[in-house]
Parts: sequence; C-alpha cells; structure tokens
Amino acid sequence: MERAPLTSTAVITAAVDLADEAGFDAVTLSAVARRLGVRAPSLYSHVRDRDTLLDGVAARALADLSDRVAVAIAGRAGRDALAGFAGAHREFAREAPGRWQSLQRRAGDTVVRSEAALRIVTLNKAVLRGYALPEDQHVHAVRLLGATINGFLALERIGGFDHSSPSPEASWDKTVEALDALLHAWPTDHGDRS
Repeated sequence: MERAPLTSTAVITAAVDLADEAGFDAVTLSAVARRLGVRAPSLYSHVRDRDTLLDGVAARALADLSDRVAVAIAGRAGRDALAGFAGAHREFAREAPGRWQSLQRRAGDTVVRSEAALRIVTLNKAVLRGYALPEDQHVHAVRLLGATINGFLALERIGGFDHSSPSPEASWDKTVEALDALLHAWPTDHGDRS
C-alpha cells in the first residue's frame, strides 16, 4: 500500500489523533513520525519543533471547539446560550481529551492570532450579548467563564467529584445556573485597576 504524501496537515492530523488516543503529553515528534511511518527528521520540513507541533494541535482544537460552540449557541440567548456554550466545552473535553488538554497550555502567537481564536472570541461575545454587561466588563466575564468551566472540567477529568454526592451533573447544572445569575447581577461599580 502506498503511503499518503507527507504534508503539514497530515503531520498535525496525526498529532491530533495521537493526543486524543494517548494523551497530549504523548505528542512528540518521534511518536508522530512512528505513527506516520517515517523518521523524525522527515517532519522538520513541515513543523519546526515540538512547540510548533503542539501549537498545531491547539489550533485544530480551537477550530473544532469553535464549530461545536457555534452550533450550541445558534439562535439562543441568555441562559440558553450560556448552557449551550458551557455544554459544548464539556462535550469537547470528554470526546476529544487530547485536544482539550492542548488548550490548557500557553499557546504560541500563531494560535493566539489564528482565525479559530478570533472565532472563539466572537462566540464569547455572542453569549455575553444576552446579558446587560457594559462592553468594558466583557473581558472580566470571559475570564470568569473560562476559569469556572475549565476548573470544573479539570476536576471532573481527574475524578475529583467521584467520591461524593450529589452527582457531577447536579453540580454542573448549579454551576451554569450560578454563572447565569452572576452575569445578570454583574456589579456596575467596577473600580477597575489597569
């Protein structure tokens, strides 16, 4: 059987598949090369180094996540949009664990400036339009949503909720409910420190 040509897309796809199957930490140039049936030096004309490879996985993860979020919030506002947004993150973390992990590291400039990153920002803003938050408070609200959702998913991933009642589902619903209430009652006297 003839091997498909080696391209940057093929290298990143192999890294994405490896991340989801074996964990993000398993993504190395040598592991991806083995997966593609080539020697590691063959990858250097497609990815500069491991950081570039990991950024490629993160960029793909952002694109995949943004597709899910867009579908989950389409035609929704307020709590419904927030629940769709949070739920899309949770499903993605469960179904694509390696890609999810790739989003838990400091991203390189190419990822931060990518079309997928811009789309995620736009989708965050779409969710926040359902709340009466001043524009200058959006960054704080986005940080709160990210920290809360990521924190819950990180604890759930390591089994942090496995040994107590009620179920994580009940806590997840309460978390979304609390975020919705907080966004509706956002403090107007913000006294920002630059």
